[in-house]
Amino acid sequence: MEPVEINAGTWYLRALRADTRVSDVPALADLGVDDPAGCVTRAADGWTTETLFTWAVCIPTTGELVALVTVTPSGDAAVREGWARDGYDDALAAALDPVGRFTEGMLGLTIG
Repeated sequence: MEPVEINAGTWYLRALRADTRVSDVPALADLGVDDPAGCVTRAADGWTTETLFTWAVCIPTTGELVALVTVTPSGDAAVREGWARDGYDDALAAALDPVGRFTEGMLGLTIG
């Protein structure tokens, strides 16, 4: 499956990136991710294999990652997790419900 972008009101959810135009690596490091570049690669692989769905929660005008949401399928259920950079708990909170609706509606999985 290709990554799916989600509009979460004042926040924009997209696939993780690390290219010449946008790099989420510094923001992932700020979140405490041990291997930020590897996280971007694992996220892309997860979408392809449908074993992990990852969204960067971003400021729409800049594309800066301020939070991260993941969904890990397991049978008919899924675990949804999220992390926010300091000062961006509101972005994470706004993203969780739209990701839950995508998970249930499009993937047919129940959030556990």
